[in-house]
Amino acid sequence: QVQLKESGGDSVQAGGSLRLSCAFSGDIYTKFCMGWFRQAPGKAREEIALTDADTTRYGDSVKGRFVIFKDYGKSTLYLQLNGLKPEDTAMYYCAASVDYCETRQFAYWGQGTQVTVSA
Repeated sequence: QVQLKESGGDSVQAGGSLRLSCAFSGDIYTKFCMGWFRQAPGKAREEIALTDADTTRYGDSVKGRFVIFKDYGKSTLYLQLNGLKPEDTAMYYCAASVDYCETRQFAYWGQGTQVTVSA
């Protein structure tokens, strides 16, 4: 059984940094896609960062500020958030795919962790 558990969300001031963690377990092929998404109240879910064995990609709104990386030994996916802006306020979700990122077949999702950025 696949499980994803996010942590690290917090309330910070604009310009600050956070590191989100997603501990994963179960039948996940680490070469396949894992990623971070976010959703703010009243808005559609937004793809933030994806990574697989072949590529890493970022959404335009976070490119140059956020970094996605994995620690295979700890079975953890991370998202480093730098230069935070109030518009980054959202619930952040970790997801795991059953294929490479280009297919975007995300079968597993975590419960989310809240990031709130004040001006």
